[in-house]
Amino acid sequence: MTIAQPLGMHHVTAIATDPQRNVDFYREVLGLRLVKQTVNYDAPDTYHLYYGDEAGHPGTILTFFPWPNAPRGRRGTGQATTTAFSVPEGSLGYWQQRLRARGVEIIEQATRESDDVLALADPDGLRLELVAHPGDRRAGWPDGPVPVEHAVRGLFGVVLTEGAMEGTDAMLRERLGFQVVEEAPGRTRYGVGDAAPGRVVDVVADPRGQQGLTAAGTVHHIAWRAPDRDIQRAWREALVEAGVTVTPIIDRQYFESIYFREPGGVLLEIATDPPGFTRDEPLLELGRRLRLPPWLEPRREAIEALLPPLKLGELGDDAGDSPAGETDSTQ
Repeated sequence: MTIAQPLGMHHVTAIATDPQRNVDFYREVLGLRLVKQTVNYDAPDTYHLYYGDEAGHPGTILTFFPWPNAPRGRRGTGQATTTAFSVPEGSLGYWQQRLRARGVEIIEQATRESDDVLALADPDGLRLELVAHPGDRRAGWPDGPVPVEHAVRGLFGVVLTEGAMEGTDAMLRERLGFQVVEEAPGRTRYGVGDAAPGRVVDVVADPRGQQGLTAAGTVHHIAWRAPDRDIQRAWREALVEAGVTVTPIIDRQYFESIYFREPGGVLLEIATDPPGFTRDEPLLELGRRLRLPPWLEPRREAIEALLPPLKLGELGDDAGDSPAGETDSTQ
């Protein structure tokens, strides 16, 4: 039984190594805003860094646990193997120039489901895609280093790689309210609502694939949006009744969460939209200093001593980046 459809993606959380390198790449190369510096509440000796649009709206957020000594992970079955961002239609020429000028390898250029796609990897090997999709009405970060007409709009979707499709298909359609949008050999796109950017997930069947290893450069979990705690609670009860092992509701300060695994092994979360990232600091100050939840605040001095300091330099204005086809020598 489906209680409700998710409003779309809430966030994706991945694992990194060097926190400074992570900040430099996502702020200065991809042009996302660092909307929150906090810690992993379960392991407060490491950061939890959140990137998104100007306010960190649900559906724009990519977060990281940067463990400096984490081993390199392995992409494979039972994982979210690609995280895709939406960019404006016609902007991939700009992004090709920008990435090449900053030494970022373009892994693949393709057309998929009628959208032009540019694939790359972050410094830890996390596979990313920029998808040029028409009609994404979300705004980019107006004060970021990427001209707003080219800026990332938010999450487009994720790719799940599965050894078998049946259980994942049933979870998505029967428990989470997705519908099949498009099918191709070995790949199925699911969506909720109008299947707009931020509301899709692609499932790739790889029955002979190796099991993925979750570590640096891989996705830890995917979160879907619930409008409020009442819907989240009803969803949790329905999942439990269906025999799914689900965590209690957990306070994450900026949203509340439940966690469970889909049959293929991918860790999923349902997170509430409220209260949001301005709960403990104003919009203009987001991400500029370490924020701790009340239960960790008494340990601030000890926690700060364990965390490497982050340098948040001034972001360059790239409004003058060379158009596609010209050489861009800026760094």
